[in-house]
Amino acid sequence: MPKPLNNTTDNLNGPEAVVAMSRAAALAPTAVLANNAHLHLPPNFSAFRTVQDMIDQAATQNVAVVGVSNYYDYDVYADFTRLARQRHIFPLYGLEIICLIDDLQRQGIKINDPGNPGKFYICGKGITRYVKMTPEASRILGIIRHNDSTRMAAVVARLADVFAQRGVSTGLTESAVIDMIVRRHDCPRQRVYIQERHVCQAFQERFFEIVAAPARTETLTRVLGAPLKSAPDDAVGIQNEIRSHLLKSGKPAYVPETFVGFDDAYKLIVELGGIPCYPTLADGASPICAFESPVESLIDHIKQRNFGFAEFIPIRNSPAVLSQYVKAMRKAGLVMTAGTEHNTLDQLPIEPTCLKGQPIPDDIKAIFWEGACVVAAHQFLTQNGQTGFTNNCGEDRIATLARLGAAVIHHYRQPSRTSKA
Repeated sequence: MPKPLNNTTDNLNGPEAVVAMSRAAALAPTAVLANNAHLHLPPNFSAFRTVQDMIDQAATQNVAVVGVSNYYDYDVYADFTRLARQRHIFPLYGLEIICLIDDLQRQGIKINDPGNPGKFYICGKGITRYVKMTPEASRILGIIRHNDSTRMAAVVARLADVFAQRGVSTGLTESAVIDMIVRRHDCPRQRVYIQERHVCQAFQERFFEIVAAPARTETLTRVLGAPLKSAPDDAVGIQNEIRSHLLKSGKPAYVPETFVGFDDAYKLIVELGGIPCYPTLADGASPICAFESPVESLIDHIKQRNFGFAEFIPIRNSPAVLSQYVKAMRKAGLVMTAGTEHNTLDQLPIEPTCLKGQPIPDDIKAIFWEGACVVAAHQFLTQNGQTGFTNNCGEDRIATLARLGAAVIHHYRQPSRTSKA
């Protein structure tokens, strides 16, 4: 897999690269470019069938910077790097991890998961050591992969049993679900880590093969143990109902999750050369999770856990609440990015919007652009043996990194630099 740097600065490497880009920073364009710092590529569960599909959509929609944030395997980032370069789209590299805070779980405090107290999503931004990992990164990632794969195998087996007990024998196994993912995304098996949404898709597709449309409502009502709300031909709706009625806590196919602790999740991001980043839900939950309300408390909570970065998925948020949170958090010294995830089959625009497609206010867009530029600078500097973003680095340093990142992005996007894929 190519290094990220080799695909963002071409022949500029080492100390001369830092000097050249630092000089260019003073002249870098200041215009805010369309950007998305968080989406999932297949074979993670994704709206996109292929990386090419995502890149083509981003290019058509004039999105200049795209950041990936996959779970547990990063081999697909090589394809992303190559294809992004061909279309002059600047690549940001990230990841997403789920951990558990035991004391908050015992207290019943919800963090950034509206359904599970103590469950904590963490993102990493600007990772640069995901090709040749440190021993410690490999150790932690190995634990995460083992725990996740063991659970998902049990989920598939239990769900198959539930379907069979309720009159629908699917014959699905863990291997069959992986086969479905490989066929859908035309990817190597070793890249696949099954997620719950994959399982629900596989069972929905198999159910449609077995049961004709006229009989689906009655049959699924029996299988789900609840009235079917979706139309009998609504594949995505039925996938969601399978997940809600059968896989969630307390449901018949539920298998408890085993998470790493916060310290290991945070350490993995640092070991991979990245910036730990707090994904903010805000009014994506109703009511807003206790950990995040009011915004002043959220700022205190995440700073206590040594975060200097935060992120939003604005499609969850009203413009008013997004503005309230982003302005307060940026004033407190946090740098911020925004994304869409694209971790359902819904075909959203690549450039983030607010709830129901409402536009993100221009001043908030500028804050998210600053964050994307800081991540770009962090990638560039760390790949050149320099120090990138660090927590509590101060406003002057953030401004310097943002200017540098804008220069790196501008340099990369020049046709003469990116047409040599």
